[in-house]
Amino acid sequence: MKATLTQYRQSPRKVRLVATAIRGKNAAHAVKVLGFMSKRAALPLLKLLQSALANAKIATNQPAENLRITSIRVDMGKTLKRSRPRARGHASRINKRTSHITIELGDEKAPVAKKSGTKK
Repeated sequence: MKATLTQYRQSPRKVRLVATAIRGKNAAHAVKVLGFMSKRAALPLLKLLQSALANAKIATNQPAENLRITSIRVDMGKTLKRSRPRARGHASRINKRTSHITIELGDEKAPVAKKSGTKK
């Protein structure tokens, strides 16, 4: 099962730190890990994971103990462009980045998707 969160107002770089902590874990264990994390992105990811678990329960009627996070992807969304006044009448640009997050759940026995381009 799958759940997505679009236009989350935090940079993908910061969200990926939390996403890598739960990638490939059992869904029930990932809920516990996210509940104790002190990062700002942990709460939206927890809500997204709970949404994916609810989708899985409706579609396949499986409990969280039988599900695993097969893939979690954090992509860059639109960037809000703002300006800040600087010396001598100039302006600097401030980029307010957004993220698109996708979580996919699968069977506990299913193989976990590996990152491409990693060395052994």
